[in-house]
Amino acid sequence: MPKMIRRLIALAAILFVSTASAQEPDPLPFWNDGASKQAIVDFVTKVTEPESADYVPIKDRVATFDNDGTLWLEQPMYTQLAFALDRVKQLAPEHPEWKDTQPFKAVLEGDMKALAASGEKGIAQLVAATHAGMSPAEFQQIVGDWLATAKDKRFERGYTKLVYQPMLELLAYLRDKGFTTYIVSGGGIEFVRNFSEPVYGIPPAQVVGSSIKTKYEVVDGKPTLIRLPEVDFIDDKDGKPVGINQHIGQRPIAAFGNSDGDYQMLDWTTAGEGARLGLIVHHTDAEREYAYDRESTFGRLDKALTDAPAKGWIVVDMKNEWKDVFPPEN
Repeated sequence: MPKMIRRLIALAAILFVSTASAQEPDPLPFWNDGASKQAIVDFVTKVTEPESADYVPIKDRVATFDNDGTLWLEQPMYTQLAFALDRVKQLAPEHPEWKDTQPFKAVLEGDMKALAASGEKGIAQLVAATHAGMSPAEFQQIVGDWLATAKDKRFERGYTKLVYQPMLELLAYLRDKGFTTYIVSGGGIEFVRNFSEPVYGIPPAQVVGSSIKTKYEVVDGKPTLIRLPEVDFIDDKDGKPVGINQHIGQRPIAAFGNSDGDYQMLDWTTAGEGARLGLIVHHTDAEREYAYDRESTFGRLDKALTDAPAKGWIVVDMKNEWKDVFPPEN
């Protein structure tokens, strides 16, 4: 074969490969091109390509995501707390004593300063009073009804519409590459299970979260479960690796969070052998969402932000690295 023809064939092959590559859809279109997006793609590529020295079998491709502030809005307060406050107001006619009892008094009077002063103990009291005394199915129905009508005051959208579009893309991208995605949240496990599948594509069995105690009873001849006003497990901070071990049974190879509450999950994940990915969503966009980190009451990001470079964790600058924050409104 003449040399010129061989060169033409080789050039045609190169052009074909280049064109095919250029036509591949961007798996993360709402992410601006840059270091964070490239690091994600590079990690996924090296753990999913069979020829790679860092290849990970599908059964071990486990990725865990925090929920509040990582997958959806957490300012000006956690969504589940907003639910609890509304429940207090709804149930108040049945509890006249709440008018003179903290932290219920603070809720009914709209005194957020007094509510904040009640601390974790006060929040636990609100949760116990508003989340217990019913079956899990009844609780999920109440949560579903609330989510169907409740709206965030600033954005005037339902809470399940205030999820982060770039993170929805990331979830889909990982699943397309053989990952199993889990939510590991400090929020209530049954609260999150209510919407995890329709909103995130994550079935209820793949949700790890905080829980209250539940007991088995036979009521009117029917077996049922009843939620009790007692804390069973807090899936936050050092509780997250414990919850992952209990519910999932293996260490993730990728973990995604946004606050110091996710520190231990990120640390435990990235300390494992082989290729690992830890990512922090840094809220820097006061115009399109909120800007907060070290001094925030909700979603405080301090130690994790300081230690991220040494740990090798990606810190995503929301303002500069996301083309948009929420899904387009219909």
